[in-house]
Amino acid sequence: MTIKVKSKSFRYDVQVRWGALKHGTLTASGKPDLEVASPPEFRGHPGVWTPEHLFVAAVNACTMLTFLSSAARRSVGLIAYESDATGTLEDDDGILRFTCVQLRPRIVVASHSDVEKVCAALEEAEANCLIANSLRTAIEVEPEIAVADQLVSESEQLVATGPRVASGR
Repeated sequence: MTIKVKSKSFRYDVQVRWGALKHGTLTASGKPDLEVASPPEFRGHPGVWTPEHLFVAAVNACTMLTFLSSAARRSVGLIAYESDATGTLEDDDGILRFTCVQLRPRIVVASHSDVEKVCAALEEAEANCLIANSLRTAIEVEPEIAVADQLVSESEQLVATGPRVASGR
């Protein structure tokens, strides 16, 4: 299912201000400032958010928020959602870029009848996450679904949902 959005245009304004060396501050109206720096592997600063981490975080957060909207429309008995994400930055024909972002959501639902609805909500989230849809990067979603305190087996997930790999959008 693809979400139809009325013809609209949205703008998101963000400013960055250089501080020192490879360190700066992101600002946006009405939001807390965020320190950013190059990662240590690019002679940056440890312990500070990097554009690379923010890139992976944007995919992870957008997928979660899109999933939550879809799950609410399906009346999923959602108890918990957590997701780890890993972005792979590598040389791709002489250009350093993110080639893959792996998302590993762990979702807990109230009853077994919610599992099929969660699978459909995940598929919709994958298809409609606006951040992921804006990228060439492959997005892989490897969900783990639990019912109350009972883990749904991986084979049962694959039967219900099929493999979840989306190559560049």
